[in-house]
Amino acid sequence: MTTERAVPESRLSRMTMIGRLVGGIAGGAVTEGARQLARGERPSLGGLLLGPGNVEKLAERLSEMRGAAMKVGQLLSMDSGHLLPRQLSLVLAKLREDAHRMPLGQVAQVLNTAWGKGWETGFRRFSFTPLAAASIGQVHEALLKDGRRLAVKVQYPGIRRSIDSDVDNVAALLRLFSLLPNEIDFRPLLEEAKRQLHIEADYTLEAEALTAYSRRLQGDARFATPEVVESLTTSAVLAMSYMEGHPIEHLNDLGGQERNRVAAALLELAMREVL
Repeated sequence: MTTERAVPESRLSRMTMIGRLVGGIAGGAVTEGARQLARGERPSLGGLLLGPGNVEKLAERLSEMRGAAMKVGQLLSMDSGHLLPRQLSLVLAKLREDAHRMPLGQVAQVLNTAWGKGWETGFRRFSFTPLAAASIGQVHEALLKDGRRLAVKVQYPGIRRSIDSDVDNVAALLRLFSLLPNEIDFRPLLEEAKRQLHIEADYTLEAEALTAYSRRLQGDARFATPEVVESLTTSAVLAMSYMEGHPIEHLNDLGGQERNRVAAALLELAMREVL
């Protein structure tokens, strides 16, 4: 279950969180090392740094920061043990679940900037409790005065400005504690991560891609896509028609023929995307 946490907006506040994390991890390692010595054990630096408490601190702090810092953690969590210690990947996997949601005041701040004060007069209802929260933004349900039901993706404030510094700071943190292999040059990967995150954080680009994707699927009754509401979409807010859905695991409850039909449609769609 997600909790409500304000998103740190400035680069300084985000760097300060990384600094506190470094101090906390170092302190935790010293404490655990003292315990092991008292028990007559010989502690290893790697084991101390990757103790359960420290790994949990890392995951929690990245989740609290959200943005590129959390996204890097999500990407690292997909490692199967080839680059990172297995226990670190397992804990970071929690970052692929819902993030902390931002408080009402920050949601209103983003919407006031995007739509202007008094925007709520165009809605019958706007739910400030998000349906879901992720690394870059969170999604809210809304109902327009004309009866259209919307899903509104609201970007966390300050996220775009902090992408480059977040990626660099998290990479530096991982290097500091020897969590990345020294023999691999990660600089090209980090630069590509920054480029992709800047694209992902521009919701006007996402709206254009969604519209183009919908156009290509037009006339195929097997697929449905949401419709972008252009008048309410900005670089920080993406408004689209609300669509009900089910997790793909729902197919387990259906017959084999229906599962085969869906699988064939998804495979065909993937081939169309690639080719």
